[in-house]
Amino acid sequence: MLLASAPPVLRHLRLHVAGWPAGAPPMRIALLSDLHVAAPTDSVRHLGHVVEAVNAARPDLVLIAGDFLSTGTLFVRPASVRDGVAPLAGLRAPLGTVAVLGNHDYDAQAPLEALLPRAGVTLLQNEAVRRGPVTIIGIGDLVTGHSHPDQAYALSRPLGGLPIALSHSPDITPQLDPALRLVLAGHTHCGQISPWPIGPILTASAYGRRYACGLIREGERRILVTAGLGVSNLPFRLGAAPDFWVIDLGR
Repeated sequence: MLLASAPPVLRHLRLHVAGWPAGAPPMRIALLSDLHVAAPTDSVRHLGHVVEAVNAARPDLVLIAGDFLSTGTLFVRPASVRDGVAPLAGLRAPLGTVAVLGNHDYDAQAPLEALLPRAGVTLLQNEAVRRGPVTIIGIGDLVTGHSHPDQAYALSRPLGGLPIALSHSPDITPQLDPALRLVLAGHTHCGQISPWPIGPILTASAYGRRYACGLIREGERRILVTAGLGVSNLPFRLGAAPDFWVIDLGR
């Protein structure tokens, strides 16, 4: 059993991607999700240590798949929006940090929209942005009815680059244009409670275990679901360690 304040596992993935822009060098992306900043488990100080670990991996780009905040009060004390976002200003990546909101974030949408850019985080809400050889398509949260994937994809097409979908919930995947070959998400916590050999008890997904955790292959598409950093409902994990991913992309 692990408290959410345990150091996250760094998971490394190397992907050879069809359609990589000609002449573009490989790049490294760090994927984080489900920060759920709250004391005493996912504290502001703990997030600062995670930021240091991410920087040590030397990513070119950092992506955050939402749920910055904790909205539960059972056993924890949620951080203020200002305190919860502040450590993210310490992220160091040449191509910056790009994020979407999660289902726990929309009650504080306006403060997050104001504070994330001040911390150096570009927030996408059914929008797209080009960063180096890739274009990030940031889709609003499906669970709370904020997702408009067709709108986001249409905005990405004039930008060129390799398109990557960033969404809080992986459940958006079946709605995406077939041309989107890489989807990055969180939300499931890899079950959070996942005892061996049973596996995850709940996945917070309408598709059960289909998008529960890790790298999923569907034809030519790859879906990567991180366990995230924090917790919700219960202040611990079992068999589903907190993690973040470092993805090396190239031809």
